[in-house]
Amino acid sequence: MGHHTEAFVGIDTSKSRNAIAIADGGRGGEVRYLGEFPATEAAIRKLVAKLAAKYRDLTFCYEAGPTGYGLYRLLKSLGHECLVVAPSLVPKKAGDRVKTNRRDAVSLVKLLRAGELTAVWVPDERHEAMRDLSRARQAVKKDLQGKRQQISSLMLRLGASIRARRRGASPHESAAGAEARASRAAHRIRRAT
Repeated sequence: MGHHTEAFVGIDTSKSRNAIAIADGGRGGEVRYLGEFPATEAAIRKLVAKLAAKYRDLTFCYEAGPTGYGLYRLLKSLGHECLVVAPSLVPKKAGDRVKTNRRDAVSLVKLLRAGELTAVWVPDERHEAMRDLSRARQAVKKDLQGKRQQISSLMLRLGASIRARRRGASPHESAAGAEARASRAAHRIRRAT
């Protein structure tokens, strides 16, 4: 097999399988869908080795998403160029609403070859871990706020309300008072039934 100059590879990532399309370099280069491959490091390494045997320069791209940046780091460690693009910045045709893994991979590789994709900043592993921790904390705080609102609404429906803690009072005083009020409200419910 001859050694071609360059190729572009578009990857539509998911948890278990990656849909992969390839485009030969140049304007009239062929665009092919290679299929779906397991989303494992071994499968990616095998695919990259196979493509690297045929092409001198490989440029990969995929959309940022819940799978993180492990694929980016793997491809860079294998010595290839890789772009991670924001899904919101990928140009889409008006009225094109059908989404399949195959179409997404082929569309990504065509746009990559045309130079129409905007790469996002890829954090290193420490930044990514801190970002994940920060987002998890925000989600927990939002969940806590919602649960407090539900409890407050329930107490209001039951005729008891949790009074706001006065400044300087310890949380235990406030919690003890709330517990006593909840106990009285539960007692009223048992009496009513």
